[in-house]
Amino acid sequence: MLRVGIFGTGHLGKFHLNNWKEIDGVELVGFYDPSDEAAAAIAGQYGLERFTDPEALIDACDAIDVVSPTPHHFATCAAAVRKGRHVFVEKPMANTMDEGEQLVKLVQESKVKLQVGHVERFNPAWVALPKDRLQPMFIEVHRLAQFNPRGTEVSVILDLMIHDIDLVLSIVKSDVKVLSASGVAVLTDTPDIANVRIEFDNGCVANLTSSRISLKKMRKMRLFQKDAYISVDFLDKKAEVIRMQQEGDTEGFTFPIETPAGTRNITMLQPPVAEGNAIRAELQAFVDAIRNDSRPVVNEIDGFRAMEVAHGILQKIHAHHTAS
Repeated sequence: MLRVGIFGTGHLGKFHLNNWKEIDGVELVGFYDPSDEAAAAIAGQYGLERFTDPEALIDACDAIDVVSPTPHHFATCAAAVRKGRHVFVEKPMANTMDEGEQLVKLVQESKVKLQVGHVERFNPAWVALPKDRLQPMFIEVHRLAQFNPRGTEVSVILDLMIHDIDLVLSIVKSDVKVLSASGVAVLTDTPDIANVRIEFDNGCVANLTSSRISLKKMRKMRLFQKDAYISVDFLDKKAEVIRMQQEGDTEGFTFPIETPAGTRNITMLQPPVAEGNAIRAELQAFVDAIRNDSRPVVNEIDGFRAMEVAHGILQKIHAHHTAS
């Protein structure tokens, strides 16, 4: 039985609690939340013990789930890793690059597993894509959300765009060459809307737009590569692949088009998207990595790389505003 403790029982923390209860072989030991009001509600609803001493909760567990605000991530994660506890931590895994570097070092010096909560890796629409065939040379991403005061302790880059940064880094097997960015703080003290261009050494270019002050929600990615166009709708959980017909294609709808090289057949198909709960899937993957002593799907290096690009973007935006 894997004993798990929860740090932070706010909006997202409740989702985690509900999903932990559905995972076999897991015992929820208790939770830590500094708010007496929130803690009383959670203790009553879930029948879980409230720990008022974070160290005591860490000591009572095999693994912890950190769903507290970003500024508290490092201290909790570092304390747990030093005690040999496995850690699941929501994105971003730390508040500063220095904290991120320290956490990576601590994890790699230990024998524990650390997984970062980049939940879109587990979105059924993303899971449905044939990852071995993804070789994009141009990527267009839009992640738009209505304003919510929750999460505004960090910029839209670390709040929303970091999801797409992680996804792009996971499929573009190349180093970042150039970052260009612009952003505007509208309702908070940090950028609420931003547009970013990432150029990679292999020639791939990714354009990312994120906003948390939109009137409608949108979470879409489009990938363009030789002989194929792929679109993913993370919100509606749909995926579509349009590509030059390949030998052995038996699925999808095929039609001819005229090109300078002659008539080519185009295949349109929608990969089957399974029903699924992305949060439960990522927590289950974390448990599996512990039990199988395997690499977490999103480990500390993945989390750090996403942080590195995100903070590089913030520096570009700050420099642009300073110059203006």
